[in-house]
This record gives sequence, C-alpha cells and structure tokens, in this order.
Amino acid sequence: MAAIHQSTKLNAVQLHLLKMFARPMDEQDLAAIKSLLSNYYAQKVDAESEKLWDEKGMSQQTIDDLLNTHLRTPYK
Repeated sequence: MAAIHQSTKLNAVQLHLLKMFARPMDEQDLAAIKSLLSNYYAQKVDAESEKLWDEKGMSQQTIDDLLNTHLRTPYK
C-alpha cells in the first residue's frame, strides 16, 4: 500500500530560518545554531515549569513525595 504524502505549508518561522540559512555553513556554525535553539527552548520549558510550580503550590516536599509514591499496577 502506497503512503499518502500530504504537503505542509511552512510557517513564518520556518520560512524565515530557511532564508536566513540559505548560505554555506560549516559544522561549527551548525553546532552553535543548534545550541542556541536548544538553550532557547530549555529556557521556555524552565519558565513554564516555574509557573506551574508556583500555580500548584509545589515544594521540595511535593517532589520527594512523588519520588516515594508507588504508582505501578500490582500484578496478580
């Protein structure tokens, strides 16, 4: 059975990045760009985690309780 391919339109960010990087690039540049993007998204995750932490009133005790909670389904 043949796979059905759907074309997807690129969003504005993807188009911008394609235009920006439409030049020869060495491995060092590629590594630096990957690192920048990874750090950017890591900061976003950290910020969202902090927000949830505060909204839920979590503490180190909450984390310790989760670590020590048995969540597996018992086998019979």
